[in-house]
Amino acid sequence: MSRGYKHENTSVHLMMYHFIWIPKRRKKILVGRIRDRLIELVYIKAEQMGIEVVTLEVMPDHIHLFVQGNPQQSANMLIGKIKGYTSRILRQEFPELLILPSLWTRSYWVSTAGNVSQAVIQKYIEEQTNATHKHNPAKTK
Repeated sequence: MSRGYKHENTSVHLMMYHFIWIPKRRKKILVGRIRDRLIELVYIKAEQMGIEVVTLEVMPDHIHLFVQGNPQQSANMLIGKIKGYTSRILRQEFPELLILPSLWTRSYWVSTAGNVSQAVIQKYIEEQTNATHKHNPAKTK
């Protein structure tokens, strides 16, 4: 997968998401073998879901994940599947994680990114509207 626009049957898109999430009670448990296995699991799940991991950084008490998705998958669905899958497998493989009521908190942070800024999009749309009004006086009313 390239990091540019994706061309599919019915769409051209660039859906980039930056997620941050934390272990329950912000415990510093994402170290050593747990950290290494978490990284493997994120890549496995991303491949299963057809998304590209652009950047992944695992800190002892939080994770940064930057992915390229597609319009058929909401940000909420993407992170829900990744968190659910990694929690289930890690808790099976590392019984010490069972001391937490759940591995991850229910919350997460997400932001979108792309090749153009909000200001550029707004300006483009306004210019389209102004161009339409110039060519069709009826639309100015």
